[in-house]
Amino acid sequence: MTGFELGWFMTIIVGGLAGWLAGKLMDMRFGIFMNIIIGIVGAALASAIFRRFGIFVEGDWLGYLITSFVGASLLLFVAKLVRR
Repeated sequence: MTGFELGWFMTIIVGGLAGWLAGKLMDMRFGIFMNIIIGIVGAALASAIFRRFGIFVEGDWLGYLITSFVGASLLLFVAKLVRR
C-alpha cells in the first residue's frame, strides 16, 4: 500500500463533508445522502482530472477533502447549468 488511503467509513464521512461544504458554497442543498454521493463521486472525478493533468494531491484526509470539495463543486456547477 502506497500513499494515504481512506477506509470505506472515512471515505463516506469525508465525502459527505466535502459535498456539504460544496453545497453551501454553490447554494444548492440536496440533503445529507445526496451530499455524500456528490462528495464521493466528486472525489473520483477530481482525482481523475488531477491525474490527467499531472497534479497529485499528497497528504492525509485533508488532501482527500480538498480533492473531494473541488470535484463536488464541479459537479454542482454542472448541475446548476443543467437545471437552467
